[in-house]
Amino acid sequence: MPEMILMEAEEKMEQTLLALHREFVQIRTSRANPKMLERVTVDYYGVPTPLNQVGAISVPEANQIYFKPYDKSILSKVEKAILAANLGLTPNNDGNGLRMVFPPMTEERRRESAKLIHKLAEDNKVALRNVRRDAVANLKKMEKDKLLTEDELEVWEEKVQKLTDKFVEKIDQVAAEKEKDVMHI
Repeated sequence: MPEMILMEAEEKMEQTLLALHREFVQIRTSRANPKMLERVTVDYYGVPTPLNQVGAISVPEANQIYFKPYDKSILSKVEKAILAANLGLTPNNDGNGLRMVFPPMTEERRRESAKLIHKLAEDNKVALRNVRRDAVANLKKMEKDKLLTEDELEVWEEKVQKLTDKFVEKIDQVAAEKEKDVMHI
């Protein structure tokens, strides 16, 4: 039973790390990243549809993203959806597709992005600590119900703490890599 609690905590911590990766993808760097458009949806025949399902997204140059729809009639809808997504990109319509150029980031914008990276990392560390707290509470409940001894409880709490430390370290590593990417000129 304590093994299940530990496995469940690890799974939740893994989900927290994946969520952080998804959030970091949305942070703009000076290089084009087609994953920035993942969350953008367009109304396609009455259904909100992700852009990668209604067209091809490519990176022709390091600072550009090109979107070519499979159906040219939705080009203006896609353009409005990208503008509404507030990604800091202005799509240029060439009749066949949309070209989005990433202007070089200013030093101020880089610093703002670095602050955002730190904030997101800290928020996710708090989420990890909440998972740890829940796992320890479940273990203590097991001890109270006489399913664990005091010594076993201590061993399992230590395992939960080691797991938490491992994931906090991973978050720090991912945040440092993203910050390095953002601050690189």
